[in-house]
Amino acid sequence: MWIPAEHHRLARRGAASIAEAFDAYEREFRSITARARHRFIRRDWPGMHRDAAERLDVYGRAVAGVAAAVRTSLDASEKDPKVWATMKGAYAELIAGRPDIELARTFFNSASRRIFTTIGVNPQIEFLGPDLDDPADPPGEAEPVERTFPASRSLPGLIREIVESCGFEAPFEDLDADASEVARRIEVEAARAAADPLDAIDVIASVFYRNQGAYLVGRIWRGTRATPLALAIVHGRAGLVIDAALLHADDVSILFSFTRSYFHVEVSRPARLVAYLKGVMPRKPTAELYNAIGFNRHGKTELFRDLMAHIQHSTERFEIAPGERGMVMCVFTLPSFDIVFKVIRDRFAYPKTATRREVMQSYQLVFRHDRAGRLADVQEFEHLAFPRARFSDDVLDELAREAGQTASIGADVVELRHLYVERRMMPLNLFLREASPADARAAILDYGQAVKDLAATDIFPGDMLLKNFGVTRHGRVVFYDYDELCRVTDCHFRELPTASSPDEDFAAEPWFYVGPADIFPEEFLRFLGLQGEPLRAFLEFHADLLTSRYWTGMQSKHRAGELVDILPYRDSLRITRA
Repeated sequence: MWIPAEHHRLARRGAASIAEAFDAYEREFRSITARARHRFIRRDWPGMHRDAAERLDVYGRAVAGVAAAVRTSLDASEKDPKVWATMKGAYAELIAGRPDIELARTFFNSASRRIFTTIGVNPQIEFLGPDLDDPADPPGEAEPVERTFPASRSLPGLIREIVESCGFEAPFEDLDADASEVARRIEVEAARAAADPLDAIDVIASVFYRNQGAYLVGRIWRGTRATPLALAIVHGRAGLVIDAALLHADDVSILFSFTRSYFHVEVSRPARLVAYLKGVMPRKPTAELYNAIGFNRHGKTELFRDLMAHIQHSTERFEIAPGERGMVMCVFTLPSFDIVFKVIRDRFAYPKTATRREVMQSYQLVFRHDRAGRLADVQEFEHLAFPRARFSDDVLDELAREAGQTASIGADVVELRHLYVERRMMPLNLFLREASPADARAAILDYGQAVKDLAATDIFPGDMLLKNFGVTRHGRVVFYDYDELCRVTDCHFRELPTASSPDEDFAAEPWFYVGPADIFPEEFLRFLGLQGEPLRAFLEFHADLLTSRYWTGMQSKHRAGELVDILPYRDSLRITRA
């Protein structure tokens, strides 16, 4: 097809602008990420939190800036698909051979979607399918992301060598003792599994930093069999210590959980790092691994690819998600795809008073906040389109009645202008109905701990009903309904006033003034519906949640600037010290 020379000129100019903007984004992202090492060594936890928030803004700012620049540069041709199709080819030439080429392609897609507001996808002006499958470099030609340490010395010596190779610019309290304990635990696991002799340990060359911890991630090789190894390093009283050794895929998976904030880890070839991590945690979706290392926009790309591949290779339809229907969101899912889709309703039923904007602000708070292992990560999508035939009648009916401002239902296609996507979990109220007494007790105890972990990071769930919490495949309780979520420090926790007469005590409406931010913890229990052993367990371990003293105490800690790090591993994995 003949293309005018002017189109070529404009396309090359636009492609160069987007490539330069991606370079600038990548440099800024790397610069912020690199600070983590120094923040950790200096115990600069407020600085670490500021960096985490600042880094989240870099991508959106870069895309918005280049979209505005390209509009100006292309002028009347800014939405000419022919120009953009040519631009895509020119951009592909400019980024060829980049070690982070998959991220560069996603960046182009973000810019094109910002300008065109594309409904669904447009393969002419976006990198899709085969375009995204090209490897960043030929296999074997790039430097590996890991370092290999052959078993040429004692196991404690090998552990010490691995830790020292990271070059921490701070002394350890007693690295020999820590290394010996890690080695002992590895040997115990090997004996339990009747494993072959140790051949080598390889470890990702870059350290993973998050909050107040530094993590080494690798594999233990015995013949052709590899098992995970992750070491958690924190500051002790007199120096650095190895605080925990994670030797199972499930434990490492929790470290990289979708309920945790993103790591700061220096990496030049993200695809190779993700491939290595996938070998350590084979059940972890590729999208979540990109999210975990900070590339959440490309994580969205991977998630969408997985979704479309699932739809293409299955016949199932979107169904209403299990659990009680919410008053703020229409929630649906594909039965065999581990994701839920949430669309904001046009109107919220009483007693909900939040606005659509306030709900979106709550979701944005979760995105930017330390999720502490208790808040599910959320991906926000715009302008998606799916075949109408893939929706059940129940979902179509609910979208038509409740979300007409967001969903357009055509004869063949359903367009969704805005939605959130989360990992699917078993609602806690449903879990308790089916669980054994022991599992129900454990879940209720973890529910109370989840509320306390959230409070420790200045988050109040707002609506503490069990149906708003889910249980992960690892048995952890996680909060996922954010429409009433707020900061603990924004609340006014009060004790219930004592009634002065029976009439006041039995009045249908409160006889005392209740402000918009007033919360009465004593009332929590009557909304939970707990009975029997779950009730006794909750009152035994978490009765303090029912007092205003607990919550005002948390407020005082936050206002004093205390920062709490919720550890991403079980206490049983920690290395005890005398």
